[in-house]
Amino acid sequence: MSDLKNFRETTRAWLEENCPPGARGPGEVSNGSTKIVIEDSDTRLWLERMVEKGWTVPSWPKAYGGGGLSTAEYVILLEEMKRISGRPALSGFGTSMIGPTLLEYGTEEQKLRHLPRIARAEVEWCQGYSEPGAGSDLASLQTRAMLDGDNYVINGSKIWTSGAHNADWMFILVRTNPDAPKHEGISFMLLPMDQPGVEVRPIKLISGNSPFNETFFDDALAAREDLVGELDRGWTVGKRLLQHERSGMESLLQGGTSKGKSKLSSIAKDYIGEADGKIADSAMRDQVLQYEMAQRSLNLTKRRVIQESADGATLGPATSIFKVMSTDLEKIYSDLATSLRGSQGFGWEGDAFTDTELEDMRVLLSSRAASIYSGSNEIQRNIIAKRVLGLPD
Repeated sequence: MSDLKNFRETTRAWLEENCPPGARGPGEVSNGSTKIVIEDSDTRLWLERMVEKGWTVPSWPKAYGGGGLSTAEYVILLEEMKRISGRPALSGFGTSMIGPTLLEYGTEEQKLRHLPRIARAEVEWCQGYSEPGAGSDLASLQTRAMLDGDNYVINGSKIWTSGAHNADWMFILVRTNPDAPKHEGISFMLLPMDQPGVEVRPIKLISGNSPFNETFFDDALAAREDLVGELDRGWTVGKRLLQHERSGMESLLQGGTSKGKSKLSSIAKDYIGEADGKIADSAMRDQVLQYEMAQRSLNLTKRRVIQESADGATLGPATSIFKVMSTDLEKIYSDLATSLRGSQGFGWEGDAFTDTELEDMRVLLSSRAASIYSGSNEIQRNIIAKRVLGLPD
């Protein structure tokens, strides 16, 4: 028996034995926050078992709490997770963004201090990038950091800070040399959120509960050793992190789905009905199939990039394709889910609607912003045109 075939069989057996029924299909997923209590006992048990196995971050080195899986083994794990509809035990900015960035740019001390805590779901991270005057034009950021002894003193503000109200740490881009050219003089730092100099104010959205916040810094402190990469050279680190964010690799592990997002084919059969195992309405059936084929194509492309990265390639501007496709598909999903449910798809509150129906209406509203955050899709298309296709300015 080949090593990979043996790995698949042992992985399948382990998942069947250790993934509880409540961790299969849509449901709660931990993001590592110490301020959020996981209510479901199966979800808690699943997280504990995956942490012990190192599979909250399967491809990270074992020295940092990961599973140490090769690319081929990682893909097998993804396939076996999907087979049982097992959802990830852990998600968030720690596993998908700052973790991979520290693996590449962090010092050994930074890796040992932060990565195992991320892998064990002991910390939640948030992103300090956008500012009131620096959104799509991120390099215009003005939040300042000045070295004072063993600490950088930070003053300024960030906006649209997802999860800042529950976060323990922030990775932040700050201007450390105001006299340098626009894309220089920027540094990448790690900032503890629980300190007097940090204030978080929630931003209310039409969709109801909002993950977004404004974050203000009044002489907030980041330790000298929490500078990632070189001083005044943080733009390179910050761009690299965005490539990890846009790659969406974390989503490949979602054999199940996050809370409130069911398969469109299941929604269609529940609300429209089925004939001979197919969605009864042929027009809606075509739309659902087109969506699911596009989603599978995106996932296959991501898997190809995983394999290419194992062969020495780096995540580059092609990740912008993932961002554009993922956010376009998110909108299509929300529109279709609403249409398939008819009048039941437009509920906001009340006993006449299920929790999933109410949740998907909020997903519909929040999905309108998907093409804007993480770098607008217009900017991503410019990146694709210039750096992937080689088109002239």
